[in-house]
Amino acid sequence: MTVTLAYLSVPYRVSTMPNGGTIILRSALFLLIFWIITAFAAQTLHGIPLPTPGQTFLRGIELFSGSLFLQHSIYTHLGYSLYRWALGSLIAVLIGSILGFVATSHIKAERIILPLSAFFQPVPSLAWIPLAILLLGLGTRSTIFIIFLAGVFPIIINVVAGIKSVPSSLLRAAAMLGASPQIIFWKVLVPGALPHTLSGLRTSLANSWRALIAAEMVGGTDLGLGYAILQCRWSLDYPSAFVAIFIIALIGLIIERGVFRKIELRTIKVWGMGNQGGDQCWS
Repeated sequence: MTVTLAYLSVPYRVSTMPNGGTIILRSALFLLIFWIITAFAAQTLHGIPLPTPGQTFLRGIELFSGSLFLQHSIYTHLGYSLYRWALGSLIAVLIGSILGFVATSHIKAERIILPLSAFFQPVPSLAWIPLAILLLGLGTRSTIFIIFLAGVFPIIINVVAGIKSVPSSLLRAAAMLGASPQIIFWKVLVPGALPHTLSGLRTSLANSWRALIAAEMVGGTDLGLGYAILQCRWSLDYPSAFVAIFIIALIGLIIERGVFRKIELRTIKVWGMGNQGGDQCWS
């Protein structure tokens, strides 16, 4: 049996984006200003080995052309960082979603899961490093554990908020139409919770990405962008460090604008959703 419900609540709104030409012009203007400021600082701050934009650009060409960076290519460092981030984030999303749905299913579970999530969410990712090293030692496992902790709590909180935002009238309507709890879950609750879930996923992945870089710096890994940036201080290879920083920022921008924005717009188009309402639990 298929249940089709119209979302009659207030439309879910997102801020309008400027067109592609405007974005390109703004980005080009920002990069030009940043280039001028950095070049001026490099020329005026005597005694500080601050690389010029030109030096950083040329070093970036060398690295992406295959030049070694701490005995490995820049692609190797990037690949290891993306692997750790993807694995830690995936575990956080799966466990966070399960705990979020469990919290909305049973009031006793909610009274335990939500307060703990709210309590631990503000803890900086660097604060988990001693615990991670104590439990898992130095290396990739502790890094993934830190990424998981940085990303799981926003998922839990936003999944619970999304479930609770589904109007109770929709649940009653589905039940009156003869929908089973499974159909109500997949056809009403999950779509209705998507706006909040996407918000939590966006926050979770951003937190995890920042946690990854910090964990690679002090977590005992020997590959990755964070590790490479930290090691540049010993070799004074600051142009390479700036290239790695640029890659980190670029990946974050691609995920935010190139992935999440499209998913958000697609979700709104498909489901036509906007949710407000109830403090109900499903069973």
